[in-house]
Amino acid sequence: IEQKLNAQPFFLTGKWEMVEGSGDARGTSAWLLTGATADERRQAESLIALASAARAFYAGLLGPLSSVPDAPIRLIAVRRGAGFNEAGTVLLDGAVFRRTKIDSVTALLIADAVARMWIGGATPVRGEGNGAIREGLSRYLALLFLEKQFGPETADVERLRGRIAYAAIARRDAPLSQSTPLLDTHYTASANKGAQVWRLVERAMNRDAFHTVVRNQLQATRETGMTLTALRQALVEGGGASVRGVLDYGFDQVTDTDLLVGLPQLRGGEAVAALRNTGALEATVAVRATTEGGERLTTEAKVPAKDFGEARFRTQARIVRVEVDPDKFYPQLDYGNDVVPPTASVEEAIAETARSLTRAEHAQVEKLTREALTSSPRVQEVRITLARSLLAQNKFDEAEKEFRTLLDEKLPSPSALAWAGVGLGEIALRRGQAAEAAKRFNEAVRTDAESPATLAARAGRLKAEAAAGAAPAPDEGARSFIAQLDQAIRSGRKTEVEALIVPGELASFSRGIVSSQPEAWQTRVLRTEALGGDRLAADVSITAKTLGRDQAGTAVLILARTGGGWKLAGVPDTLFEVR
Repeated sequence: IEQKLNAQPFFLTGKWEMVEGSGDARGTSAWLLTGATADERRQAESLIALASAARAFYAGLLGPLSSVPDAPIRLIAVRRGAGFNEAGTVLLDGAVFRRTKIDSVTALLIADAVARMWIGGATPVRGEGNGAIREGLSRYLALLFLEKQFGPETADVERLRGRIAYAAIARRDAPLSQSTPLLDTHYTASANKGAQVWRLVERAMNRDAFHTVVRNQLQATRETGMTLTALRQALVEGGGASVRGVLDYGFDQVTDTDLLVGLPQLRGGEAVAALRNTGALEATVAVRATTEGGERLTTEAKVPAKDFGEARFRTQARIVRVEVDPDKFYPQLDYGNDVVPPTASVEEAIAETARSLTRAEHAQVEKLTREALTSSPRVQEVRITLARSLLAQNKFDEAEKEFRTLLDEKLPSPSALAWAGVGLGEIALRRGQAAEAAKRFNEAVRTDAESPATLAARAGRLKAEAAAGAAPAPDEGARSFIAQLDQAIRSGRKTEVEALIVPGELASFSRGIVSSQPEAWQTRVLRTEALGGDRLAADVSITAKTLGRDQAGTAVLILARTGGGWKLAGVPDTLFEVR
């Protein structure tokens, strides 16, 4: 296949079944792992529609792909390498096609990847600071697409996640114009801070003017390549000194901005709140106040660089809450002091509630999460923790409401989908609805998000299927193979163990078995399920004795059919609970 976009060569090997888009989605395809179900094909069609909508959005914003208007988009299911994208090819974890809805991580990845067909694909990106364009401008455009496709609130949730990711490295990153992939902060900073800086530039110029400059630069530099220097020069010509200040600070300096606000004082018939800006860029910010009666007031204020300012509200009512830069345009070192009275930042709330949940302090978790959701109601990570704490307190009706709220999100995170399945499955099981519980647990297993949710879902599914009297019979061929594997492990002989493993896989597992020489190893197959035409997952319990120590627990073994028989292809560390 001829590659007409700028791209590095790569190749994939495997067996796929293709789903082709039609109509407006023509030229977009999904490549599913063999043995795909009808549900996976329906999900593939939804993802094809999303990618095609992104393509149409960028064509309207940036102009057609010019010399390559028919460049294909390929969404390819893989078992490893998910997240890679180049010139319209996007590698997605096979689990993405098994989920009940499009999740936020996948939607953002696809939106990013399609934007890069213009930025870096049709027009190469070169020179120092290219990550600010390749990663940052693409992410800015991807968030605009999500805003159009799923609404402003959904896009704001993704911007919040980006701020949280950037805040973790904000005190040690390099200026974006000097950042390179050799720095461990490069991709996080380039994508997340970069998108924020471009949003600031958009505000300084106005959206239409900014997009016009970007579109013209992309078209004018198709042969020579776009550079950060040239794009900045064009933006300054179109926007003047205020835009230059944003560009110079955003790209040439490390982040030093922290915006602080004080409680208003009544002065001359107005409520006046003190503001402080610790950064080197003058900040023009909205300041939002809430009165005792619930009225919301918004004013605009300018806070000079490394100086103080004031926000004035024409009211004599008592103000109980003030927030500076509520839309969070400015990259900051600390967002926790943007509000008075002080409240924990979203990232602090997520961390603190997770710690309390681990300590089984469920009443405290409920209190903290409800407080956090009052100011940030769309933060799914906090709502997951609230729902789990309510479930642990046997508040089933309240927990069910929170889990269903997560499922009703336009773009739920993979973790939200998984924990909602686990939670609703547990509630159904407690209510004696075993068949419904098994269905919910199975959805959570297929979501394959974070390991704690997957472990809980697999254990819950076994329990629910047994209660419903609907436990599927394990594959006899797999059971026979695993008995043979047990015998090889007990022998401790390298040749016997490796003969049962797919060549090139599980080298560390094989070495560990041979070096430890287990005195006992017994595997009981609890359940098997097909993962495609030639793969199978087996839920097992293992009892072993290694180096004189008894061990027991559950695991998941991935088997692959090769040459008419099964071989061991994977033992996911995150699901190996033999202790």
